[in-house]
Amino acid sequence: MTTTATTGSTATSDPRTLYSAALSWALEVVRGVRPDQFDDPTPCTELDVRALLAHLVATVDRAAVLGRGGDAAAAPWSAETVGDDWASAYAGAIDGMWAVWGAPDGDALLDRIVTAPFGTVPGRAAVMAYTSETLVHGWDLAVATGQHAEADPGVAEAVLTVMQQVLPAEPRGGRVPFAAPVPPRADAGPTERLANWCGRSRP
Repeated sequence: MTTTATTGSTATSDPRTLYSAALSWALEVVRGVRPDQFDDPTPCTELDVRALLAHLVATVDRAAVLGRGGDAAAAPWSAETVGDDWASAYAGAIDGMWAVWGAPDGDALLDRIVTAPFGTVPGRAAVMAYTSETLVHGWDLAVATGQHAEADPGVAEAVLTVMQQVLPAEPRGGRVPFAAPVPPRADAGPTERLANWCGRSRP
């Protein structure tokens, strides 16, 4: 599915536009990772680069699973299942996901109740959550591998606005698996500020 990213109510009512733009950006970041960087640490402290790549693939697979009516939390992911061709794995996962969410009945999925790892929510809320996760983990990966770490600013700003509404600064931890927000650097762009809101900081 190819869409033009927009901001405002249209994009947030159908967040697939934002998700498409976020995935396209993240795919370019994945393509820029060198094999000698796979064992490097990332701002997502529990994941090295290889594990983060696996997680990015898994989030797209999970979006496809929940769109088919399955339990996304039950979809496994492993850094050992792909090998080293992460760009092809990620691109393939994206194509598989759009076969579900971009199908003729994809619009109806936005209002259908789906089972995501973070709860039972309308499809549009799940897509927005996966959009945020794509941008934040894309930022993690870009920072870890020395790449440009800002997605389309309009996309990142739109997602940041939503996340500041649905993910309060308090409480964090426990059932809310995010660290406390990090004060942004003075020159931080919107993707970094989104990562900061989700508890991420540069090393």
